[in-house]
Amino acid sequence: MEKNFLEIENVTFAASEKNKVSNVTLKIENEGDIICLLGPSGIGKTTILRTIAGLEKIKKGKILLKNKIISSKDIHVEPENRNIAMSFQDSSLFPHYNILKNIEFGAERNKKKKKNITINEVIKFLHLEQIKDKFPHQVSSGEAQRASLARALLSKPDLLLLDEPLSNVDQSFKEEIQVKLKKILIEQKITTIIVTHDSYEAFYLGSKCGIILNSQLRQYDDPYNIHHFPNSVEVVKFLNRGILIPAKVTGENSLENDDLGTINGNFIKHYPKGSDVQLLLQPEDLEHDDKSNLKLEVVDRKFRGTNFIYTLKTDSERLIPVFVHSHHIHQHEVDEKFGIKRPINIDHIVCF
Repeated sequence: MEKNFLEIENVTFAASEKNKVSNVTLKIENEGDIICLLGPSGIGKTTILRTIAGLEKIKKGKILLKNKIISSKDIHVEPENRNIAMSFQDSSLFPHYNILKNIEFGAERNKKKKKNITINEVIKFLHLEQIKDKFPHQVSSGEAQRASLARALLSKPDLLLLDEPLSNVDQSFKEEIQVKLKKILIEQKITTIIVTHDSYEAFYLGSKCGIILNSQLRQYDDPYNIHHFPNSVEVVKFLNRGILIPAKVTGENSLENDDLGTINGNFIKHYPKGSDVQLLLQPEDLEHDDKSNLKLEVVDRKFRGTNFIYTLKTDSERLIPVFVHSHHIHQHEVDEKFGIKRPINIDHIVCF
């Protein structure tokens, strides 16, 4: 029989009638895996974490941790007996302890468990050296959040639950913390579920990601597949990494769009010739070519450091995003014409 580190079987997570996620089934296969849950605010992501931690009960289904039921209709293991640590978006630090004492409390929680990381190492990588003697009311929300994360990490739990762990962290060192956090979680083999609204963060940290929309877990897959092979229009719109344009299937490996002409590639799903479809077009799907005879009007240009994202307007007034590397010498201004390389080939054609 297959054994997974964590299994959630047909569970409805509900804090209220409006704030619930119904009939969730997912598994974390291996100790040390990291998964991320993405979805809009108020949809029930935090409720999922609270329920796994034992702070909410369930009415149907079951949750198993290391092959033992911790939640079901008839069984409810109390939070203090689950060896699960949770870092809330609101830091939940002990107000009468200074930051260092709060962090040390986490380290004391599982003294018998071998740790390969010290309190000082965690304080340093989370940039807490300057505030360790202060009390929670004397620090910023971002600092308190990082202290809560430090406490949770040092408790060496079987399962770590992080609710928007870096939402209040300054962008200047957010990526640095993400890199070090991932390294520690992997090295320490701390199985982790992270709730975040940031898809870039989720795609970097998670070995798998779950997309929660309209009270349902809509897709649960590795980040590459979620980005390139979204399974529904809802997921496409939530990720906002491309647009849907009308097209007609013209052959086994081709379709036609009125503005772009013929598009060739490999269909992810078979559609009969003549089918009217909505083609997913992502910024990296089209290539720039100044010499092309297919030219569209530039209506916007976003500089992203490593690249530009141009927004182009077609003859039918559709707006299409196109990725161009920032080292490309010829930059196009708004209202200029921008060439699209022909023939258009897309490695994997996703349609709905």
